[in-house]
Amino acid sequence: MKELKDAEAHPDPDIHLHLHGGSGDLFQWEAQLRGPPDTPFAGGTYTLLLQIPHEYPMLPPTAIFTTKMFHVNVEFATGKVCLDILKTRWSPAWTLESVCRAVLSLMAEPEHSSPFNCDAGNLLRAGDMEGYASMVRLYAIEYAGAPPYEDDF
Repeated sequence: MKELKDAEAHPDPDIHLHLHGGSGDLFQWEAQLRGPPDTPFAGGTYTLLLQIPHEYPMLPPTAIFTTKMFHVNVEFATGKVCLDILKTRWSPAWTLESVCRAVLSLMAEPEHSSPFNCDAGNLLRAGDMEGYASMVRLYAIEYAGAPPYEDDF
């Protein structure tokens, strides 16, 4: 698959994309995403499972964080990512790497108008950015290996 060769030939420092578990199954991919700088996710590494349908690229993959995280657009119990390009705005021109970039962008700029995590959504709707950032950081330290103290974000 061209995407696998591209990921191996042109590694990205923020996205390590590879087949899940080294099994050779082209329908299960995994990405380690580096938390975006200047966000409460900074310094953490987040594992994203990409489940590829047989109709790919005509249908989008499913993106699920296996690293526990607090994010308004990530279902808390399952880690499933709610992102428009994985639903109504999908295009066969998107690649798995571009999906990962869109997820990183969503981490940096959450979409609070359509929350998948109600607790996170309530904090953002109430304008409690400090409370939201503190919860994100708590999970980043506990589950994503982020350092306890990071520069202001």
